[in-house]
Amino acid sequence: MDPPAADPGPAKAEAVGPQGEMDLPIADPGPVRTESELVQCPYCDSEAMHKLAQFLLPGLAAVCVDSTTGDLFRSPSAVAVDLRKEMVDHITQKSETFIADALIESEANQNPENEMPDDPYEIVSIFMDDFSSTKRNIIGHVSGWLLSDSRDDKIDDFVQEMEMTKFWPLERREAIAEVLLKNVDLKTKFHCPEKYENEERLADHKAQCSFRPVTCPNEGCRAKVSVRCMQDHDAACLFKIIQCEQNCEKRLLRRDMDRHCVTVCAMRPMKCPFGCDSSFPETNLGEHCSESLQLHLLKVLQAIHKKGFTEDQLKDRALQLEKSDDHGKLAKARDARSLTNIVKDLEAKMKSSS
Repeated sequence: MDPPAADPGPAKAEAVGPQGEMDLPIADPGPVRTESELVQCPYCDSEAMHKLAQFLLPGLAAVCVDSTTGDLFRSPSAVAVDLRKEMVDHITQKSETFIADALIESEANQNPENEMPDDPYEIVSIFMDDFSSTKRNIIGHVSGWLLSDSRDDKIDDFVQEMEMTKFWPLERREAIAEVLLKNVDLKTKFHCPEKYENEERLADHKAQCSFRPVTCPNEGCRAKVSVRCMQDHDAACLFKIIQCEQNCEKRLLRRDMDRHCVTVCAMRPMKCPFGCDSSFPETNLGEHCSESLQLHLLKVLQAIHKKGFTEDQLKDRALQLEKSDDHGKLAKARDARSLTNIVKDLEAKMKSSS
């Protein structure tokens, strides 16, 4: 007897395409992420972030100085901790609502002259000024005090004090600046707006993101800038070795260029040391002295003989001096004093031999 066959169950129809081909199975895409669940690229413009971070310290110093001016019992350093927290909370909250407020205002006000600024530095400056105005005491509200040199000096001194004590390190300020930058960057000029469903796709994007930070390749420069800004940074980097701006053969650091050009550059411009109107690169001084020897001799002879010679006599004497200069000393003189001494020596020899 044959063994019982297993019931295969109801037959399943094969899925076929419109032309009879079998459809491929469709993979389950899994749960779809909402906008709030997408993973955002963390990169932003490094230089803009650094500039913003640099601004926070003098901003805090100004608030501390203004709030304690004339106070006999409190100094800027005594209020710095509390005011730093208040200031960061204030400007962060302002930044979080900035884009929404800007869009509402732009819809309500169609006047292009009243457009909101799009420079993060300017925007955060407005937030800082707004906070600072709420912390000024009676003296701090006096316009004369706000514009005084004494106030500026106190702010500068307190900034230096905070830097020396590392009260608010740059890396901590940069972390805050990064948040502010992303919050107020309405047109996404300074941060990457890309978002992805998972970390794997984000990693692929980060490898080629134009905002990804890279270290400046110029030796000695420790700056980190976004890839998109590297060309501009390189064009101004003080540590880049470049050709001399005056076209001498030297190559040197950009930061040393000004000093080189005015001190030791062979191509630095100079005026004729004999008083003629010529101007030329220093390296061409010898050539100029040889070519303009007659003119230089006339000037020296005029100074030596004053009114004792006519113009024609001076020209004749200049020719005589050149003929009697067997060793070419006249053309080698590089200033009026040395040429004068050589002329006097030659004239003395000419007089003794006549």
